[in-house]
Amino acid sequence: MAASSDGGSQILNGQVDLHTSTSTLNTTVDSTGGDVQIGSTAGGNALDVTTMNDTHVQNSQYTSSVDISSDLGARVTNVDGSVSVAGQAICNSAGISTDPNITQVNSNQECQAKDPSSQVYVDSWNVGGDFQVTNMAAGNTFEEDTNAPNAPITTRQLNASSVNANTTVHVQGVAGTTAIQSTAIGNSAQIVHY
Repeated sequence: MAASSDGGSQILNGQVDLHTSTSTLNTTVDSTGGDVQIGSTAGGNALDVTTMNDTHVQNSQYTSSVDISSDLGARVTNVDGSVSVAGQAICNSAGISTDPNITQVNSNQECQAKDPSSQVYVDSWNVGGDFQVTNMAAGNTFEEDTNAPNAPITTRQLNASSVNANTTVHVQGVAGTTAIQSTAIGNSAQIVHY
């Protein structure tokens, strides 16, 4: 891999996860004057790259664990502001954001975990603002955005796991907007060049 004329950034990432990753959160919130935000995340490997110069990224992520799971239970009542609840379980995730002349990315993600799974249970009433619940389970996620005029990308994603997102929500008495979303996906790639 050739370096840019100004040296730029050479990023070599090799991540291997072979063990269990779990996050468990049970909470009760009552009578809050502002907003409430609750989140639970379990993951195997994660990479986040942000640069402002020429960038060459070599990313390799491999997960082979028995369990990657997030379990979130929340009871939220009598909130004057908005409520946001988010659960997620991801085998491998990579996010790359650059603002140079050249960005070159070679990414390889492999999920051999048994089952990235995220469970969310929410019971809520009397919310003065908006109410939002998101739940996501994923094998591999890759995001890259750049304004580089030269931006070759190679991405490979292999998912051999069962992916589960289970969401149960009971809600009433919301003054604002209600949005509930549950997503399970094996592989996801988003590439934005502008």
